Amino acid sequence: MKIYMISLGCSKNQVDSEMMLGFLKNHGNQVVATPEEADLLMVNTCAFIQSAREEAINTILELAKFKTGNKKLVVLGCLSQRYKEELIKELPEVDYFMKIDEYKNVAEVLNGLLHTSYKESDTLSFIERVTDEPDYMTYVRISDGCLNRCAFCAIPLIRGRLKSRTIEDIKQEVELGVKRGVYEFNIISQDTTRYGFDLYKKNALVDLLSELVKIEGKFKLRLFYLYPEIVTDELISFIRDHKDKVMPYFDIPLQHSEDHVLKAMRRRGDRAYLINLIDKIRREIPEAIFRTTMLVGFPGETEEDVDNLIKFMQTTKFDRLGTFTYSPEEGTEGAKLEQIPEAVKNDRYNRVMKAQFYISLEKNREKIGRDFDVLIESYDEENFMYRGRSYGFAPDDIDGCIYVAAHEELKPGQVVSVRIKDADSYSLTGEQND
Repeated sequence: MKIYMISLGCSKNQVDSEMMLGFLKNHGNQVVATPEEADLLMVNTCAFIQSAREEAINTILELAKFKTGNKKLVVLGCLSQRYKEELIKELPEVDYFMKIDEYKNVAEVLNGLLHTSYKESDTLSFIERVTDEPDYMTYVRISDGCLNRCAFCAIPLIRGRLKSRTIEDIKQEVELGVKRGVYEFNIISQDTTRYGFDLYKKNALVDLLSELVKIEGKFKLRLFYLYPEIVTDELISFIRDHKDKVMPYFDIPLQHSEDHVLKAMRRRGDRAYLINLIDKIRREIPEAIFRTTMLVGFPGETEEDVDNLIKFMQTTKFDRLGTFTYSPEEGTEGAKLEQIPEAVKNDRYNRVMKAQFYISLEKNREKIGRDFDVLIESYDEENFMYRGRSYGFAPDDIDGCIYVAAHEELKPGQVVSVRIKDADSYSLTGEQND
């Protein structure tokens, strides 16, 4: 059987897709590059916000056009998890909607749908994945679900409560990756700082990192999704003392700066705490890179709040900052409140992003004249330069890149020393050192 899959949404969802394809490939099936070739069409969906749901529905309908003969179309992921019953009625083109809860019984589900005879004890594996990522980089999902109940977020309603993997299981995945030649391991989850609380009755991220840095080999770890109130002194000190293996890259989604907005969002901490946290990290790790997200247009936010948010940004000066307009999600507390008009949300979004443009430009220009180790990823034929990333650039197409003028032919996955010569708000340009 030939399989074609489209994976939508975040990198956490991508890991599920890779595991599903790995399961199918390990049972004698072939992954193909086009829907025309496939016997089984699959879409792994996101349902985080309205625009993601619309993208998922449109993708399903587009893929349904390729259903001919006995081809099957399966939709899995967050959309199926939350809206399966409604979708069955609305999208008869789909042969099966697989909920996330059903992944643990994937063999049984597929046997019933495809008339296969997979062993029902077989399940998805973090180690046996089929990925489109380059050999030198991978995502490591250390947990699923979330213990937080932010008023704007539907993830706990979709993914459920925190479910951590064991330290031993994660360490095995990283060890095998290092042996394969993986250089960059991107650690992901809904709430990375809460890792292990369900298993070990404490936040065990530092315990996990302590085991991972013991692995021999040349590799780097990058942490995503650190909740600000659990970025402890212990974690900061650990990253400071292990920069050879743990990148000083702090991806901390703040969502807002103003106390009453944060309280309405059910976010812990306040403006003063956030400023002190960022100052503390910068004192301990001067070369730290900061990335965050802000949410504008949440019910109760005022124009003054947005003015103060921009002042906060100009004080904290995040290297990377993305902004979203609030989307009221069914079942969340925020959806019950009086909503702000879309035009107002969009205006606030534009104001925040304009302010961040100049902050990012300033932060990038500070890098001119400095040397960085750059992981080469591709050659840009338009600019006649290589594209790559230092520790300050994540691989998710959000952070930008470093353009490299090289003295020799470089290969993807190669790490070279580069001196930065120029910068704009999104990228750096440098020259390979001799």
